[in-house]
Amino acid sequence: MAEELIPLNITIGDRNYRIKILPKDEEAVRKTLKVINDKILEFRGKFAGKDMQDYISMVLIWFATQPQQARSEYVEEEFSEILDRIEKYLSRFE
Repeated sequence: MAEELIPLNITIGDRNYRIKILPKDEEAVRKTLKVINDKILEFRGKFAGKDMQDYISMVLIWFATQPQQARSEYVEEEFSEILDRIEKYLSRFE
């Protein structure tokens, strides 16, 4: 029987999302979110941006260019799902 997914409320920048993950992956997701949100704060302090979308975009570029070995397969899959949700959100403003 497949392991049940658990709901998890996450925050990226100033936006909240509800995702479902495997219980064994919760720690990895939380660590990844901490890195993302820490980088958003870092970029806000270093670069001028108009809004949170600018900073999230900077973090996405930073994250995507990190060496492959620095990320686990799980982080890539979960981050891809989060990116899809962010992309849908951002496309509403075009």
